[in-house]
Amino acid sequence: MKALLQPDSFSRPRSLLAYLALLAGIATFLPGHIYLSTLLACLAIVLGWGNLRTVGRAIFVLILLLTVVALVTEPSAVPRAAGNMARIGSLIITVMLLSAVLGQSNDLKVISRSLFGGKSLFRYVGMTSGTAMLSIPLNFGAVGVIATMIGLQVKDQGDSPMARNAARAVIRGFGASPMASPLSIAIVMTVTFLPGLSSWKLIALGLPFALLYLFAGTFAREEEPPREALLVDGAELESALLPWLRFISIIALICVGAFTLSAWGGLLYSQAVTLSCLTAVVIGLIYRRLHDGVLTMPSLALINNELAIMGGSSFLGGIVSTFALGWLGMEFSLPVWAYPLVAMAVPWLFFAGGAIGVNPIISGTLSGSILGPIWPEYGLLGLGLGIVAGWGITIAGTPYSANSLLLERCTGYNAHTASYGWSLHYSLAALVVCSLVCAVFTLPF
Repeated sequence: MKALLQPDSFSRPRSLLAYLALLAGIATFLPGHIYLSTLLACLAIVLGWGNLRTVGRAIFVLILLLTVVALVTEPSAVPRAAGNMARIGSLIITVMLLSAVLGQSNDLKVISRSLFGGKSLFRYVGMTSGTAMLSIPLNFGAVGVIATMIGLQVKDQGDSPMARNAARAVIRGFGASPMASPLSIAIVMTVTFLPGLSSWKLIALGLPFALLYLFAGTFAREEEPPREALLVDGAELESALLPWLRFISIIALICVGAFTLSAWGGLLYSQAVTLSCLTAVVIGLIYRRLHDGVLTMPSLALINNELAIMGGSSFLGGIVSTFALGWLGMEFSLPVWAYPLVAMAVPWLFFAGGAIGVNPIISGTLSGSILGPIWPEYGLLGLGLGIVAGWGITIAGTPYSANSLLLERCTGYNAHTASYGWSLHYSLAALVVCSLVCAVFTLPF
């Protein structure tokens, strides 16, 4: 028992269990594969109990409690919950593997350096859109890579408007990713809880809002001195063109693969994204083997937090949605005029939850699992946008999100200052616009 409380305990078994959970999750031909995948993921979580965050431990305890309650009162909730966790858990593991494999590329260093060149306006636009692009396959890795470079600039040259604007750009760029990235956990979880909503329709609506959120940030930054010395010369910027093209091509191929498997392969969107990303991982590992002569599988020992928080939340969402439907009744519905008002409130609830430390994954699970079953099909786009946009604005604009804390650790800029001191008015303006758009797309026409 004492060994379970050690943060680095059972590293190899945890990594092996995570790999096995992934294999079981994608082995749809295997009877009971969702239960096997969920069980393996739970074992990996338990063996890493010592490094679990408080929210992860709380979610895992709730999984155990609600599973017992469901088995007694509503057994049909368990298969749905296990299916959610198997699919989302497999996706999380695959995305982390993709991040680890791409993170070994020399292209990433060149790309990151290229974001620090140019005049103030173009540097901000390049850095925020570049972070959003890097976040598609790298997730938190994008913030870690670029924020580390900002931290080096702060260490060498001190605090400056340029460094603060760079920090703004990074955190907002990462916040835009959940709104429109085809590989985003937010998108996948939203269409999981709102099965009547097409992923491409949600992305088609989320993309313009994400671009607006990114580029409107140019009006919510500090004025910089007339001209500071360029951090990246022209030759370096030119040399970054090929790495950028390679990186964008990888993302494009993954997205095309996901949409093809979903639309023509008949797979659920979460499964399609998982298989597409996993294909890229395998190709990347083969390339490293041919290029370096060595094949090193990334360790998944530290993924138990993500499995507990994201995978566990999807499990709870499956149970909560079944319970909610049972309590409210199949015929329950709100007045037609109430749906736009509720849709307007969804992104604000995300932000309010984030302000007190509630992870957006939990907010998304509750809003999707409770509202999804009672939501009219004509208004699903409005609710879907409220979830993904509220998710993105929250992780960029509240101080307890993982990327805000990572930015603080890498740059030294206080998370509360970066979230509220620099961007509170911007976040509130984005929430207002988001609410109005959500209401419009929830109207009955």
